[in-house]
Amino acid sequence: MRPFTAAVAGIVLATLALSVGVVSRLQPDRRWRDSLRSRLLFGVPWGTLIVIAVVLAVYLFVQDGLTDPAEPVTVPYRAWSYFSPVGMLTAPFAHASPSHLISNLAGTAAVAPIAEFAWGHYPSDRARTRQDGTWQSLWRTPWIRAIVWFPLAVIAVGLVTSLFALGPVIGFSGVVFAFMGFAIVQYPIRTLIAAIGFQGVVLTVWRTLQEPIFRYTATPSPPTAPSWAGIAIQGHALGFFIGLVLGMILLARRDTRPDPLHVWVAVLLVAFSKGLWQIYWYGEGNTYFLLRGPGIVIITVLALVITLALTASDRPILPERLDRWLARRRGTQTASRTPHSSSSASDSETDARIERTLELAETGESERVREVTTGRRRRHSQRASALTRRGVAGMIVVLVLAVLAGMAIPVNTSVIATDGDAPGQSGIDIRGYTIEYDENATNELVSGIGIGAMIDDSSLAGSGVIVSSDRYNLWQEVVTKEYLNATGEETITVGGPGWRETAHVERTGWTPVGNESVYQIWLWEDGAETERQLAHESGSSRAEVILAERTVTVTTDGGEFGLRVESIETGATASAEIPAENAITEAGGITFERVGDTVFARVDGTEVAVAAAERYEY
Repeated sequence: MRPFTAAVAGIVLATLALSVGVVSRLQPDRRWRDSLRSRLLFGVPWGTLIVIAVVLAVYLFVQDGLTDPAEPVTVPYRAWSYFSPVGMLTAPFAHASPSHLISNLAGTAAVAPIAEFAWGHYPSDRARTRQDGTWQSLWRTPWIRAIVWFPLAVIAVGLVTSLFALGPVIGFSGVVFAFMGFAIVQYPIRTLIAAIGFQGVVLTVWRTLQEPIFRYTATPSPPTAPSWAGIAIQGHALGFFIGLVLGMILLARRDTRPDPLHVWVAVLLVAFSKGLWQIYWYGEGNTYFLLRGPGIVIITVLALVITLALTASDRPILPERLDRWLARRRGTQTASRTPHSSSSASDSETDARIERTLELAETGESERVREVTTGRRRRHSQRASALTRRGVAGMIVVLVLAVLAGMAIPVNTSVIATDGDAPGQSGIDIRGYTIEYDENATNELVSGIGIGAMIDDSSLAGSGVIVSSDRYNLWQEVVTKEYLNATGEETITVGGPGWRETAHVERTGWTPVGNESVYQIWLWEDGAETERQLAHESGSSRAEVILAERTVTVTTDGGEFGLRVESIETGATASAEIPAENAITEAGGITFERVGDTVFARVDGTEVAVAAAERYEY
């Protein structure tokens, strides 16, 4: 870091520290440390720190980020399918790039401490600790809850998000959304502020420390998919609902309810700001569809359902009159079928109530004792339906979670059958990986699972550089045809635990005047450019030029570009290779001369450009 950069970064940190210190002095009665220590061991979210360290370790050591932080190994560490265990186990903790990693770590730093605080290092019923067995004692020991149980729970949630994620996802974001869902149940407003405010502050400060004075030069860029088309929206929603359901379970155990308005506002704003409404699909070529309207409707409805599941009353879902009428009908039918002595039944009921009262009194459940002794339980038993408003909303939340998880099972159980011997294709093999170039190739991720019977899957065909592996059961379009057309060359990294290899792809081509390019695609392993292989050749293309009743066509055959001259009258043809720079050749009575990257044709005193070499601007 340069001295100027270090100085500015120091000023930024000092300013932030001064601001926090002054604000803390303005309210000396607010005991922040005491509040943190009441729930966290020494007031520190140890579990969050351990989780961050684990994610960093995966990036640096498993993905070989130490060798090249900007280009980690990603291909084998995606959640390809259940037949790719390495990917399934590592995908929730691996990342595709440094920015991807930093973004998720910032989200973790912002929201995970709130989730850890809500769960707590100290059990809520510490008085029972001495009476419990060894297992319960371990469960209630603060330092074990901090450094063992919380990290293990996070890892378990991560594995679940990987097992039921749709598509080859990679990243910790599913777990970050699980933190949000869990925390928003307990502390809606705090989670809202952390998710949409504090996370942005962390990212901005980090970028400032890296580059206090940022310089940007506007330049054209290759065609790429929109940012929202690269988001694993199903994985984010899955993580959020996993955290939400776990938070609901904890809330029920503690017999508390949050403020309805706080929950609704927090869920709605977090869902909007974090893009959970961004439902999208693929069109042909570089076309993508963002379903804004349906997404907003779904998010708004789900925010209401979640609020009801957390805060609605336990009154029956049916109207009171209808419920009583159904109860009377049921009671009449039961009485007619089962004769009994009312006095003996009453005595039995009284005895059972006394026994239940004594039992509950021993456990300190005063509220439940009141319910039994006052007869509220009996009134509830006379309901025609046991379904309550909160219960129905809770079941809908669980159903949404089941749908989100279930939709991934057909994809994750599919077996990818690669076809490296397709006619006209030539790839290179690197330790179980096949790297090739193809156009309109069948997308092996979705073929064979019946998606074509539901929708037109022609838009899912892949064109570009494809990495596949029977061993790892994976198939990925790593560089699109359009992107390679803009850049001319790219680098592909493959690998596995403890190793990485690099391959290169290059496109060269000639563009006839007024028509599409004729191009070749070459592949080679790093350090073996002399052994590069021709992976693909396009078709021929004719220039929109007529010279002395002759046409000129640019061709490619066996890795060599050529010119074919054809007589319009007789159909006779003659061919020649495209000349080297500043060289001249002749075919069919036409003289061709190459000047720089342009080929000119001369005949009968007329000279015109017929083709030019492709230029790559990026």
